[in-house]
Amino acid sequence: MAEIVLKNVRKDFGDFTAVQASSFKVEDGEFFMLLGPSGCGKTTTLRMIAGLELPTSGEIYIGGEEVGQKPASQRDIAFVFQMFALYPHMNVRKNISYPLVSQGMPKAQVNEKVAEAARILGIEKLLDRPVGGLSGGDRQRVALGRAIVRDPKCFLMDEPLGALDAEFREHMAEELRALHDRMGATTIYVTHDQLEAMQMGDKIVVMNHGVVEQFGTPQDIYDKPATMFVADFIGSPSMNFLKFHGKLDAAATSVELHHQKLPVPALREPFEGDMVYGVRPEHITLSDKAKYRGEIVATEYLGTTQIVTLQTHNGDVKARVASDQKAQVGETIGLAFNGKTVTLFDNQTGRALRSVLNEGVLSHG
Repeated sequence: MAEIVLKNVRKDFGDFTAVQASSFKVEDGEFFMLLGPSGCGKTTTLRMIAGLELPTSGEIYIGGEEVGQKPASQRDIAFVFQMFALYPHMNVRKNISYPLVSQGMPKAQVNEKVAEAARILGIEKLLDRPVGGLSGGDRQRVALGRAIVRDPKCFLMDEPLGALDAEFREHMAEELRALHDRMGATTIYVTHDQLEAMQMGDKIVVMNHGVVEQFGTPQDIYDKPATMFVADFIGSPSMNFLKFHGKLDAAATSVELHHQKLPVPALREPFEGDMVYGVRPEHITLSDKAKYRGEIVATEYLGTTQIVTLQTHNGDVKARVASDQKAQVGETIGLAFNGKTVTLFDNQTGRALRSVLNEGVLSHG
């Protein structure tokens, strides 16, 4: 297995730039997620790593070797597609063994590798069955088996669970992560599902319009979003944004919103202009003692918690609170915030303002 490094990788299709100067590093053995909405450039990035697309500029390293202009056949990777890409006229055994047979590997060695892959995936009893009669989950296991037998430097997966229903998708996500942990393989996985990325990934790259907005651990990306896009895309419900104009020096501990002071983390440097006060729903406390007020306009019961939507002078706010907390539509109540969980953004650029608490918030941008 091997680490993968991208340095200022760019991909143009005519006048359209699909990926803009992207740089990140995937450590040897990591489960790495490429996350973003449709059209953000994540699949194009994966295809460039695979050699299915060649970058317009920049460098791609796999195991220390620069491979940016080499074809896929010379990169020693295995690609797993969303739609399985199996051969319908072959049974499971032949589908899994195909890449080895095509390389001229001796039959005894092929059988040994196929048996080992089938054992790892728990599909030994399916080896002689036609793939056409298999469930979606079993077809995906066959596709994974065909990748595993090659013993590649890394696995590249393009939304491999996208064709499965929600319940089985969650189960297969757990299986994939467990498989990765057993094999210790370097894996890059493309998804548009932020819950899937947070659940499975060691590190996450968040992309938008061909740009790497941020990369880091799931916790870093959730707790220290580098941009408003990341803060909005990650989390359900997403981060609340309250816009205001102000001037903050480095020692400021609060800002004024609608004549009330709200706590903020100390900044590394002063800032003046249009800002956004960002706070996650679970970091808001509803309290009659708090002076910043909002009117409850909706509640959503979620079992142990509820989502309370409040209308404030700075816009709607969602708070995640205990389900047994009284929250009546039409009631006006105070909202309390903890400055340690707040992120301030520059409203013009959308980027987080560097703070003492979140000192590294821009380091992966």
